[in-house]
Amino acid sequence: SVNKEGQVMPHYSTILGQMLQMFSRFEFEKYVKEAKTEYHSRGFSSWNHFVGMLFGQLAGQDSLRGIEAGLATQGSSLYHLGVKPINRSTLSYANKHRSHELFEKIFFRMLSKCQALAPKHKFRFKNPLYSIDATVIDLCLSLYNWAKFRTTKGAVKLHVKLNHSGYLPNFVIVTTGKIHEQKVAPFIPLEKGDVAVFDRAYSSFEWYRVLDDKGVFFVTRLKKNAYYKVTKRKDTKNLENIYSDQIIELKGFYSKRKFPGRLRRIRSKDP
Repeated sequence: SVNKEGQVMPHYSTILGQMLQMFSRFEFEKYVKEAKTEYHSRGFSSWNHFVGMLFGQLAGQDSLRGIEAGLATQGSSLYHLGVKPINRSTLSYANKHRSHELFEKIFFRMLSKCQALAPKHKFRFKNPLYSIDATVIDLCLSLYNWAKFRTTKGAVKLHVKLNHSGYLPNFVIVTTGKIHEQKVAPFIPLEKGDVAVFDRAYSSFEWYRVLDDKGVFFVTRLKKNAYYKVTKRKDTKNLENIYSDQIIELKGFYSKRKFPGRLRRIRSKDP
């Protein structure tokens, strides 16, 4: 995004301009007044702050120095965006002291706009389809000692419920990096008729039962140590990439007590 000479690829500048066209300055200033983010701003406006951080995201910058260097190459482009040159120390101060409320309001406003414009999925079924997965975001342990992940590393974990109708986030939980996915799973809202696809890390027989009782359909990978018996086999000879299609029940005292119902087990070829 920023080369050794500190020059930004024009691609990011174009995207930045296009992104900012989506934001009504009138609406932005309304949120500024509501959040009172101009008090003690030290001459660094909320708009400057927002544009600087948005540029950092679009250009993949992971440091304030990179944001400062990248924006410094824009010259007259910044002027046309209503932005003054940004100093990294000023940006650092604003990140530390300016209320997050403004950016929270902007996020939810833009999310609602995107949800209204996003195309609906064209699957053969009408049920809402969601993917649930987690990603780890590294943090500096010396600055965020509450987010201890490993001995020398800090991290937070982002648990995201993605709506496939428009491919937009529907629900997000942020935890420390140490929190296991199974502990978060019960807090993810799902309703009757929903189809949830999630990684094996979220799998637990207790949660299977909760989802089944709610009438939620779910697709995941079976635990490697799952002990089960096959109660029915379906013919898959004429099905491409499907090796087997079975109805199974869990065996073992504790497993069966946690989930006494039936599951459909499918083995397929990964295309």
